[in-house]
Amino acid sequence: MRRRAAALFALPLLGVLSMSGPHEASARAITETPQVGDATVTPVAAPYGPPEAAPVAVAAAFEKAKTEHKSVLLDFGGNWCPDCRILAGIFALPVMDAWLKQNFEVVNVNVMRFKTNMDIAQKYGVTVTSVPTVLIVTPEGKALNTDGSKDLGSARQMSSQAVVNLIAGWAARD
Repeated sequence: MRRRAAALFALPLLGVLSMSGPHEASARAITETPQVGDATVTPVAAPYGPPEAAPVAVAAAFEKAKTEHKSVLLDFGGNWCPDCRILAGIFALPVMDAWLKQNFEVVNVNVMRFKTNMDIAQKYGVTVTSVPTVLIVTPEGKALNTDGSKDLGSARQMSSQAVVNLIAGWAARD
């Protein structure tokens, strides 16, 4: 009787364990969306590093994302862009920063004035024509929001909570 009960208990558990591997999507479940409301946002002066550093940073983010079962958030922009600087300010809000670190490997990709690193976005089926362009990509390389990657282009006109909700919605896709 005990063996039968143990076997009945183990079968569903084995089903859960067998989901690892090709079904990594369940392993990258997103934590509860933070509530930032209408928090005051201070634009970040220079959120994007040197453009030549982006390819290495993106590769490192994907390696880390695979081991930590997170998605990669690629933020394409430039330090000259007001909406990019506001978006970086929203990302810097303490509750948002913690949520991003818990759920994503974030890489700010400097595209200068659309002169460099364009190939990174194109790899995921997106052409950067405005900034910020934000992509959520699984560790396996599947872009989750190609249809809305440019939706944060007017971050200055959006509430902080609207930005958070949009990113959380993209991340929840499979």
